[in-house]
Order: sequence, then structure tokens, then C-alpha cells
Amino acid sequence: MTRGLRNNNPGNIRISSTKWQGEIQPSKDKSFKQFSSMAYGYRALIKLLQNYQKLYHCKTVPDFISRWAPDNENDTAAYIRSVCKQMQIPTTHVINVKDKATMVAFASAISYQENGVKANRSDVEKGWDLLI
Repeated sequence: MTRGLRNNNPGNIRISSTKWQGEIQPSKDKSFKQFSSMAYGYRALIKLLQNYQKLYHCKTVPDFISRWAPDNENDTAAYIRSVCKQMQIPTTHVINVKDKATMVAFASAISYQENGVKANRSDVEKGWDLLI
């Protein structure tokens, strides 16, 4: 099992001062957050993407992923290609962060890239539902 899945943190969100619903504190992982369930991990992933749009005006997958997975830690270009391929959208597609289907697909694609296994759609949808 990958680190992200062990931590119920499918986006591999790093430890920071931000406190998320469902977060286990302190995390037993020295670098990454842990969540009480996979749904809470997906909730945090989706909420963070929504915050990127609100705070940094991210619009397209390249905008979001360049923040999520910067070049100093990842092959960002390959990450972008993978997410767009999984979502079946061009890199120029503007992401609607308020649309459930779009964000479930986006979070699932990020989870796949981070963990190498297909996301459980039910967990991702539960994460979205926790936003409400």
C-alpha cells in the first residue's frame, strides 16, 4: 500500500499549519498529513484545489498541477499530461471547481498519479459530499 493510501491522504498533502476536517493530529508521518478516512483525505484534496482557484486564480489543469506538484519535486509536465489524459480533456480546458463530476474526476486523476492505483469513486464522492 502506498504512503498516500496508508495515510488516507490520496493527494499526499504535506504537513502544514492548515488544519483540515478529519485530520489526525499529530500525524504519525513526519512529512504528510493523515486523515481519519479516505473520504476526509479526498475532501481536503478537493478543497485545496478549490482554494487554488480562489487564491491563485488557477483555471486549467496546468495551472493547478504546477502548484500541486512543482518541478522541484516532480515531472510536472508528465503529471499534467497524465491528469488530462485520465480526465479526457485538453490542457486548455477550464476546470469548474464547483462541479461535482469535474472535481471527482480531477481528484481521482491526482490520486492515481500520486498512488499508482485507480481511486475508489465512492470515496471521492463521499469526500465531495463532506464539503457541503
